[in-house]
Amino acid sequence: MAPLATPGASSPSETTSADLLRFAAIGSVDDGKSTLIGRLLLDTRQLFDDQLEAVAAASRRRGGPALDLSFVTDGLRAEREQGITIDVAYRYAATMTRKFIIADCPGHVQYTANMATGASTADLALVVVDVTTGLREQARRHACIAALLGVDQMVVAANKMDLVAWRAGPYERVRAEMETLARRLGIGACTVVPVSALHGDNVVVPSSAAADYYDGPTVLEALESARAGSWSAAQGAHAGTAARLPVQWVLRTGTGRAYAGIVDGGPLRVGDPVVVLPAGLATTVTAVRTYDGPIAEAPVGISVSVELADDLDVGRGDMIAAEQDPPQVTGDLEATVCWFGATPLCSGDRFRVKHTTRVGPARVVEVRSRLDVHDLSLAPASELADNEIGVIRLATGTRLAVDPYRANRVTGSLVLIDEATHATVGACMVGPPSIGPLGLAG
Repeated sequence: MAPLATPGASSPSETTSADLLRFAAIGSVDDGKSTLIGRLLLDTRQLFDDQLEAVAAASRRRGGPALDLSFVTDGLRAEREQGITIDVAYRYAATMTRKFIIADCPGHVQYTANMATGASTADLALVVVDVTTGLREQARRHACIAALLGVDQMVVAANKMDLVAWRAGPYERVRAEMETLARRLGIGACTVVPVSALHGDNVVVPSSAAADYYDGPTVLEALESARAGSWSAAQGAHAGTAARLPVQWVLRTGTGRAYAGIVDGGPLRVGDPVVVLPAGLATTVTAVRTYDGPIAEAPVGISVSVELADDLDVGRGDMIAAEQDPPQVTGDLEATVCWFGATPLCSGDRFRVKHTTRVGPARVVEVRSRLDVHDLSLAPASELADNEIGVIRLATGTRLAVDPYRANRVTGSLVLIDEATHATVGACMVGPPSIGPLGLAG
C-alpha cells in the first residue's frame, strides 16, 4: 500500500502523478456504507480536525458513539436525524499513487434513483453487505443497476464481522453469494473482503489476527489495485465507438461559428470528416479549441469548441459525430429502464426525454418485460412499479442520435422527466439489458 497523501496538500485534479478511480458505495440500508467510507477517510488521514469536531458534535447530539463515522458523508440534517443516507454524498481522497472520487449512495428503496445517479459514472462498485443478514434484495437490485450502468468491477465489504466473532462461515456465505451474482452480471472482477467498518479491521489496516483464514487485500488495497479511469479516460472507446460531440452551445467567432461540447466516444481531430445529426449533413473539422488555445486532437472527456468547414444549421441538441460508424438516428427505440416513479409505468405514458443535450417529448409505446433481480430473467409485463427494471419501446417526438448503451454510456443513455413535476422518473439505457457477457434474452 502506498504512503498516504497529506489532507489538503493537493486536490484530486492537482495530483497529476496519480490516476483516478471513481467508485460508488452501494448496498442495502443499514449495512454500513457510510460508516465504511467514514472509516476509509479517517484511517487514510483525509479529514481535518474541524471536520472531526463537527462529526463528534453531531454524534453527541444523536446520543450515539463518541465518533459516528457515518456522519462524515451523511451531511443533510434529515440524514443525521434518521441515520440513513438520502442523497448521494461525494467525497475525494488521494494516496501517493491514486486519486478517488467516492459516491456514497443511499440504500433505502425510496432513494434508488439517487443510487443510480451515483453509479452512472463509476468505474467500480464498492458493495457493502451486512454478514449478519446476508445479501438482501435491495443490495441485489443495486448490483444489477450498477452492472446495467456499465460497472464491471466490484469490491465487496463483508461488513460487521465483529458481530459474528469473525467466524469464517458468515464470510464464506457472503463471498459465495456475491461471486455467483457477479458472474451472472458479467462483472469482470470481484474481490470480497471481511471487514469491521466500526473498528477499522481490513478497511485500511490488515487484521490477520481477527480473520486468520483470509490473506487477501484490505478494502483500500483492492481499490488501489483496481482498473481506474475507464469512465473519464476511455469511455466508449473500448467498445469501438468513434468520436461524438453533443452540441451544448453555439459560439460566434470573428469568422463564423463554433460549436461547444464535451468530446465523447473517441478523439476528435482537425481534418476529421464528420456528420451533423440528426440532419445528416457532412462536413470537416477545421479547428478544435480549448480554453488554453487550439489543439490538433481532443481526447475523450474534455470541453472544446469545434469549427466546421461548411456553414451549416447546427444548434444545441445536435450531435457532431465521426463520419465513419456514426450513431443511429431514430425516433423509435428499445430501452432498458430503471423506473423510479411513484405511479406504475404503463403503455401510453408521456414524458419529456433528455438525451445528451437534447430535450423533447416522448411516449411509451409498449412495456415489454420486467427483470427479476433474483434469477436475472425477463418476464412479460404490462407495467413497471416503483424501483422495478424492465424493457420498453419508446417513441420520441424528435429523432435522436443514439448508440447501444453497451457501446457508449453517454450517447446510449437518456432520462425520462415527468411533464407535470419536472422530476426525473426513469433512467433508460438504449437496448435490452446488458447484464452478463451476452446480455439477456427476452
